[in-house]
Amino acid sequence: MPRPPQRAPFEGALVIDKPQGKTSHDVVEAVRRVVGFRQIGHLGTLDPLATGVLVLLLGRATRLARFYVGRRKRYCAVYRFGFATDSYDADGAPQTPDAPPAQLDATLLARLASERVGRFEQTPPPFSAKKVAGRPAYEFARKKQPVELKPVEVEIFEYKLLNIQGNTARFDIECSSGTYIRSLAHEMGQAVGCGAHLSEIRRNAVGEFSLEQAIRLEELAAAAQTGRLASCLISLDNLLPSFPRAKILPVLEKKVRHGSRFSLPLAQIEPGGQELPPGATSQLDGGEPQPPRLRVFDHQGRLVAIAEAVVPRTYQPIVVFDPLP
Repeated sequence: MPRPPQRAPFEGALVIDKPQGKTSHDVVEAVRRVVGFRQIGHLGTLDPLATGVLVLLLGRATRLARFYVGRRKRYCAVYRFGFATDSYDADGAPQTPDAPPAQLDATLLARLASERVGRFEQTPPPFSAKKVAGRPAYEFARKKQPVELKPVEVEIFEYKLLNIQGNTARFDIECSSGTYIRSLAHEMGQAVGCGAHLSEIRRNAVGEFSLEQAIRLEELAAAAQTGRLASCLISLDNLLPSFPRAKILPVLEKKVRHGSRFSLPLAQIEPGGQELPPGATSQLDGGEPQPPRLRVFDHQGRLVAIAEAVVPRTYQPIVVFDPLP
């Protein structure tokens, strides 16, 4: 008789400060070696050039990934002016002669950035993971084969020039999921007239997760060696803080764990611990409104389920967690 799958010894969210030069998959594999199990997923990739916030979900927390789709992201990005590259970043081959402007105009760069605030359609760069005929676009780009990518609607919430140093300019950017910062750098170079590419990028936040919560891989390994691994995690019970919460009695808990609809008085529902964090969205992909969602806890304060409203104060469990042994 097959054994039931073994529960991961750790669960929750882990915010890694991704080092430059590693892929997101490299980081996931490194964390798997440290923690000793494979049930780990990430909430959106970072290019090898990028550093900063890479959020991993461990154990049963991987089941919450669907609720993090579409979260806003915040970056600090450095554009180098003077030439464009085929990948729109520093890892690509130069595509234009190196001709930096005599002096970058702060007023012009600030204006170009502010004009991009809002919704618009952005064409992904040729060197991207967007699928074309079932294959990533970068496979065609590496072979110098033409590829046609469809524009995608994105939104910039904040785009500010921070400083200029020589032929580089640093920007603070808050944007929707799916926005390509290197495309912003490329188009600004075109607008200035001398070409530009993304030379550095650091992700400072993804939704409710920030760089202040992040840990480096070497710090994580040290914590594992000294038995402090659990202290590095944001617990399962503390995830999705913007969702309202309710604590239920055992008689109702049994019904919830069986996936049955249940009703709660309004007085029993607590508002979320904070307003929608940067990155939370009230819409599903395609622009459909989301039904209100609720975190359901048992009388000991452990997360039982995520439920979705079907009518006011009546909920349907959509993710149910088995009780701990």
